[in-house]
Amino acid sequence: MMEVILRDDIKSLGKAGDLVRVKPGYARNFLLPQGLAYEATEGNKKRIVAETKARNVRLAAEKDAALATAEGLAAVALTFTRKAGEEGKLFGSITSQDIADSLAAQGKTVDKRRIELPHPIKAVGEHTVIVRLHPEVHADVRVTVAAE
Repeated sequence: MMEVILRDDIKSLGKAGDLVRVKPGYARNFLLPQGLAYEATEGNKKRIVAETKARNVRLAAEKDAALATAEGLAAVALTFTRKAGEEGKLFGSITSQDIADSLAAQGKTVDKRRIELPHPIKAVGEHTVIVRLHPEVHADVRVTVAAE
């Protein structure tokens, strides 16, 4: 077994800065060449402490920015008008791209991949859509769909 210090969060191993034991081949052939880990030497242990401090400062700034954006998104209500059948089913659907475009039109730029929409909206009515801005911060956006 070989000891390495993780530079990034790796789902199956641990979080950045953790000291983990892995098989030598996994470390030599994947973790080290990809820049995901360092060998666990004394010099690298000191270096990872400095990187952890810098990462924590950066993550705190990102979280603060995400909280500010979440407050702005909480006040937003989107309305879509689409053709619908008699039972309130839409002819077509409203996707995360439609929601991202509508938010952009209101001056709120959000990447469509951050909009958590398990499936496109296909019914008339009010829907709540979650926007993940940060691993710990999300905003709820009200989406109203009306029939033409």
